[in-house]
Amino acid sequence: MTQFTTDIMQALVKKEDISEVFRVHLETAVNTLLQTELTAFLDYEKHDRIGFNSGNSRNGAYTRTLHTEYGDLELSMPRDRNGEFNQQTVAPYKRSNDTLESFVIHMFQKGVTMSEISELIEKMYGHHYTPQTISNMTKAMSEQVEAFKSRPLDARYVCVYLDATYISLKRDTVSKEAVYIAVGIREDGSKEVLAYTVAPTESAFVWEEVLLDLKERGVEEVLLFISDGLKGITDRIFAVFPDAKYQACCVHLSRGIAHKVRVTDRKEILDDFKSVYRAESRELGESALIAFVDKWKTAYPKVTKSVEANSYIFTFYDFPKSIWRSIYSTNLIESFSKKVKKYSKRKEQFPNEDSLDRFLVSQFEIYNQNFSTRCHIGFDQARAELSEMFKQA
Repeated sequence: MTQFTTDIMQALVKKEDISEVFRVHLETAVNTLLQTELTAFLDYEKHDRIGFNSGNSRNGAYTRTLHTEYGDLELSMPRDRNGEFNQQTVAPYKRSNDTLESFVIHMFQKGVTMSEISELIEKMYGHHYTPQTISNMTKAMSEQVEAFKSRPLDARYVCVYLDATYISLKRDTVSKEAVYIAVGIREDGSKEVLAYTVAPTESAFVWEEVLLDLKERGVEEVLLFISDGLKGITDRIFAVFPDAKYQACCVHLSRGIAHKVRVTDRKEILDDFKSVYRAESRELGESALIAFVDKWKTAYPKVTKSVEANSYIFTFYDFPKSIWRSIYSTNLIESFSKKVKKYSKRKEQFPNEDSLDRFLVSQFEIYNQNFSTRCHIGFDQARAELSEMFKQA
């Protein structure tokens, strides 16, 4: 049995606070490690006479306090005579460990409110932190937000998905505002959130600002943009990336059709439209569209005319077949947007845009870390064809 376990058992028997046991042993361990580091650096033990002729020696220590969840550690930071020793045990200028801060940021990312985090910490550690104090901890992410917004991007992306979701934000009053999100897929199939912005409503004009931001940060070429077909968005896309192609989300088109037909006809008409974008080739898809229009134009002339006039239904057929299912809709980005919205709902509202920025970037960085080395389905088989498309563009 070690002294550590003995001390814990004695504290439990005496009904004492075991946090103090952890604090004392942790303080001893860190101070011992600091001395061990200096010994390794000087290459001789303390009081060893060889040190007198080594050209460098110990030169006392200064005290430093490190705040931890177990209490304050009083550390003795050793120094050498020549001022060359740099210890690695405790980060320079650090006054607390990251455990509490990491916990707060993690809870913040999951959508837990500041008041709830404050209550959790009080229950866990017995210390009361006001919601404002907790909020101040999350402000450590402010630099992370700026770094995310200004980071350079790759020059080429196979496709970029555009989608907006609505989250409650307080300015003078509380209102749901549009969060514009752009997600890109590289040639190797890896994905990342490229950019975002917040505005009161979704508009093609704001999307153009997002696209200009992509270009300013290094994006030179995008083969395909996919969105839900917001009015005017194609003009904005082609103004910034004139050589790109555009795909209207076929799932959104299906939803639009569903809202404009009788419930009794809904399943049949949607199945017919599905054959348009799930055909084995562009030619078969175009034939399916002709059949769709012929069958339904009498009952629903406005629906068939709208679908027939949409020139961006078949763009995805120009790309490798293995990625068709990934690029004929915005499902990829919509599922992510729903996850972001799910976590945001626990907050009811964000008190300001800075708070919303910190929350969003925390979500985006988790996404980027998770998918930076994963190949999206179908893109591994399409790599050679996509490379050739970039050459021809």
